[in-house]
Amino acid sequence: MPRKGMRSIFFKPSTSTSSLPPSPSPQRTFSDSLMDENIETAEKLITKWDDSKVPTTTALFSGTRQEAKQYLNAVKGLQSAMQYLVAQDSTSSTLVRAQLLMQLAMKTLQKEFYQILSSNREHLDPETVTTRSSVDLRSVSDYVSDYDDEISITEDEFRVSETERVSMLAMEDLKAIAESMISSGYGKECVKVYIIMRKSIVDEALYHLGVEKLSLSQVQKLDWEVLELKIKSWLQVVKVAVGTLFHGERILCDHVFASDSGKRIAESCFAEITKDGAVSLFGFPEMVAKCKKTPEKMFRILDLYEAISDYLPQIESIFSFESTSNIRSQAVTSMVKLGDAVRTMLTDLETAIQKESSKKPVPGGGVHPLTRYVMNYLTFLADYSGVLVDIIADLPQSPLPESYYRSPMREENPPASELSERIAWIILVVLCKLDGKAELYKDVAHSYLFLANNMQYVVVKVRKSNLGFLLGEEWLDKHKLKVREYASKYERVGWSAVFSALPENPAAELTAEQARACFVRFDAAFHEACRKQASWFVSDPKFRDEIKGSIASKLVQKYSEFYEKNRVGSESVRGFLPDDIGKYLSNILCNGDSGSVSSHSSSTTSSSHRSNRR
Repeated sequence: MPRKGMRSIFFKPSTSTSSLPPSPSPQRTFSDSLMDENIETAEKLITKWDDSKVPTTTALFSGTRQEAKQYLNAVKGLQSAMQYLVAQDSTSSTLVRAQLLMQLAMKTLQKEFYQILSSNREHLDPETVTTRSSVDLRSVSDYVSDYDDEISITEDEFRVSETERVSMLAMEDLKAIAESMISSGYGKECVKVYIIMRKSIVDEALYHLGVEKLSLSQVQKLDWEVLELKIKSWLQVVKVAVGTLFHGERILCDHVFASDSGKRIAESCFAEITKDGAVSLFGFPEMVAKCKKTPEKMFRILDLYEAISDYLPQIESIFSFESTSNIRSQAVTSMVKLGDAVRTMLTDLETAIQKESSKKPVPGGGVHPLTRYVMNYLTFLADYSGVLVDIIADLPQSPLPESYYRSPMREENPPASELSERIAWIILVVLCKLDGKAELYKDVAHSYLFLANNMQYVVVKVRKSNLGFLLGEEWLDKHKLKVREYASKYERVGWSAVFSALPENPAAELTAEQARACFVRFDAAFHEACRKQASWFVSDPKFRDEIKGSIASKLVQKYSEFYEKNRVGSESVRGFLPDDIGKYLSNILCNGDSGSVSSHSSSTTSSSHRSNRR
């Protein structure tokens, strides 16, 4: 039974069958008799299912399918009779009678079409339709097309649930009615009902998924936290909309209007049903791309780009009609605008690095905030290398000298090599800035430690992320050497006074006075170096241990030789025990989390020589 308010979508015949004029009888031919029989058969069934003669709860296609088949065959026979009569005498009263019967039949079929769509909303939801798309619907159509009295699609035959069985039968009923109405010249009435019903389902589904019709100004006024939530929601929605909602609707539309005469109708129906929701959905990323571009938005914009890129083949397949070209264009436009936004932000990143002008040295010579920020940024960017390869193709080539770096993928994958070289260039820009910032330290050893710290941070970030794959082992090896070079220079400059306090040949024969003087010089130099470097910092614990281990091994070896050779006769000097050097070194490069070098007892064999930790 049509819903209240839906009656207006149905057409009304101009008169009832009770006033049909009698048919003429002179000069009867076989064809005349056959056409009369078609009309008589049609009249019996059509008038039987007239609204005024059947209960409102009774539906033709909910009863025996044999009668539904007979009704459609009667309409087909009536149509043949009308075509014959038009050819014989277009003014025939019998033709008028047949036309009135056809109007009545079309009214009944239109009502049935609406009732099937209305009562099977759950069975014709896009998810169910999409699930059944894996079954060849043509074979299902062949199976149910006879409209036998007892049609049973069992799970053994098609492996379908009761819901899916009802869904398939409803689709076949809709298809049969649509074919009958279209072939009879009443396609417009059929389409009107279909569009109203299916568009309401699609629009309602998109509403519940959270698709909003926002203007550009509304999107631009949103706080980033709010906009980010909407982006996250969109990423979930587009998956359902493309994979299920629009896909299922296209399958249903194509199936219902599958006849040769209905294919153009399928296109116009699908376009009308989906255009508003699809344009709103695929237009949202373009509006995001037009918002103010700040670094924190980069990764969400890449998420949007990646999603559209992934779903674009499906979008182009689902909206392949000429009348839905604007939807395809909107998706492509959004992707292009997102790519433009990413390129702009990458350029802005390089510019911001080059313009960074802080003049305050990092306390302790640790990792500079610029290094942390850029390397973390690049680490996340590397996770999007698949789409970045496409995006940066339109960027000017980086001015990276080939002698400095050449991507290992240049021959086999030129687009990926462009991304590798772009990232290598950005890192080089950072390292050049760090060279300038190293000059802010008054102590040369401190500046080398600063460079070692930052280079180590860069290497670790590259090695532990996709950056390592992009840049390659050769790049990593080259920069690991730079780390060791900076650490070696720090060690040489920072501990030169301590090493030079001992004789060049620690096993050389010295007088007691010379030995005592060496012990005093070494004690003072070592004490000063430890005091100064107690406030210096190496952020990577493993790297810190390697540096201190290198210093200790060299210093202990040299001092031990000197100590063993000269400790006799120098007992009155407060000398270090060789084993205590490593303990004192444990207090350095910990950014103040260390103790000072304590004074020794006069006995060089005293076991109380320990570093004092806070």
